[in-house]
Amino acid sequence: MRSMKLISVNVGLPRDVEWQGEIVRTSIWKQAVEGRVRVRRLNLDGDAQSDLTAHGGVWKAVYAYPSEHYPAWREELGVDLQWGAFGENLTTEGLREDQLEIGDRLRMGGAEFVVTQPRLPCFKLGIRHGRPTILKEFLVSGRSGTYLAVTGEGDVAAGDPIEFVERAGSRVTVTDLVRFYRGDQVDREVLARAVELEALPAGWRTRIRRELDADPSSPPTP
Repeated sequence: MRSMKLISVNVGLPRDVEWQGEIVRTSIWKQAVEGRVRVRRLNLDGDAQSDLTAHGGVWKAVYAYPSEHYPAWREELGVDLQWGAFGENLTTEGLREDQLEIGDRLRMGGAEFVVTQPRLPCFKLGIRHGRPTILKEFLVSGRSGTYLAVTGEGDVAAGDPIEFVERAGSRVTVTDLVRFYRGDQVDREVLARAVELEALPAGWRTRIRRELDADPSSPPTP
């Protein structure tokens, strides 16, 4: 696996923006910050979530997004995107969704995290980019980024190395869950493992279990 490190640390506070004739409160605008930033159990210093029903909380405390996705987005959107453009707190190098398993434990700088779930786009991503179609484009692309729970508070900064503290061995990747959410065919054995994962939030496990129970006689896909 290639070297892994933090490319940028990004924070932002709630703001009110006008969207389709209404005022919407959002924290999706993030700005890169210099120096070391404290990672706490529910977010980073200088950062806050606007809608805790969709973002934030223990399972979505920190959002990480691969810097490797930016060239494709810059070409597709035709704009020069800056780090944090997708609302991520941590822009990373070397952490791809198809290589991260649910339950993987990571250390970045002085903080520790566990991989919990992919990010699913909401309408505020469309507000951020002035492009409602980006919600579908984001989901179809599979370039979801990853939500992290904080298991150890500490300071982080751009340039810090990222390392695995422990590999989960769950064989359920972030990409597997994105594919499941999209309605793609996912091996039932993968889904059966997913519902047993403590690191996967209950809502995901309930949804997957419902899918498994809907057709329990169906054989796993090849």
